[in-house]
Amino acid sequence: MPRRFTPVEELIDARAHAWLDGVPTDGIRSKFIEFLVFGAKQAWACVFGAALLAVILAARLWYPDDAALARNDALTLAAIAIQILMVVLKLETLRELRVIILFHIVGTGMELFKTDVGSWMYEADGILRLGSVPLFSGFMYAAVGSYMVRVYRLFDLRFSRYPRLWITAILATAIYLNFFTHHFIWDFRWVLLAAVAVIYARTVMHFRFFRRTFRMPLLLGFTLVAFFIWLAENIATWAGAWAYPDQVDGWQMVSASKLVSWFLLMIISVVLVTWVYPPREPDVAAVEPQGSEQDTIADGM
Repeated sequence: MPRRFTPVEELIDARAHAWLDGVPTDGIRSKFIEFLVFGAKQAWACVFGAALLAVILAARLWYPDDAALARNDALTLAAIAIQILMVVLKLETLRELRVIILFHIVGTGMELFKTDVGSWMYEADGILRLGSVPLFSGFMYAAVGSYMVRVYRLFDLRFSRYPRLWITAILATAIYLNFFTHHFIWDFRWVLLAAVAVIYARTVMHFRFFRRTFRMPLLLGFTLVAFFIWLAENIATWAGAWAYPDQVDGWQMVSASKLVSWFLLMIISVVLVTWVYPPREPDVAAVEPQGSEQDTIADGM
């Protein structure tokens, strides 16, 4: 069974329990505490991405245009520093770092191709780059990986009727290839989207905030994460981290069609995370409804 918390998280968890164990187990106050814990854990899971987004915003607002160190290079060095601190301060495990590095490699490979065909573009300054791609771009994919592995631990994720891993691996590979091949042949994204719906239709995600276990269709979870990544993408493009062709002459919101791309990217992300944390079935006690101890996401809060 994977370790739920890093040493730092274990300390925080012990302090939180010291404060919260006296809270009643039912009633409005209990549900409000569950909601607060949910928000705190989500914020903690997003710490890498939030720190990187904050640096990108700060660079847009305050980094001088005539600085000796190019803005893109400063972003790259800041991203490296954040990643080192995550490991040194024991906010991430070395085991998780493996999959985060894999996210970085997979994302950088896509960036090299997509910028070459003009799907999006970066400023041309700086020397810490591969071709037209500044190295900090890979850390944006690593931020997604960091969130995925951390949320798995923090919410003790379990899955009912999870599809066979070899099927999900084939699906993820097909999705990744389609990000490249649709520039030359027919775009299969809608076929792949239908395949995702069929393969994951019966999968239910079980997760725990504090005392209570909640359930959610996994497809809904994919959709929600894709939506919040799309929101972050709007902030990052406004801050000038990169630009889509329709944003070159002036920023505008990222097309809602990108939600489909992020949704499909969730499949790749989840499959990569299962390399570190194989999906686990919920405990027997959590499968059967147990009064106030298990809720669907719709009626849990």
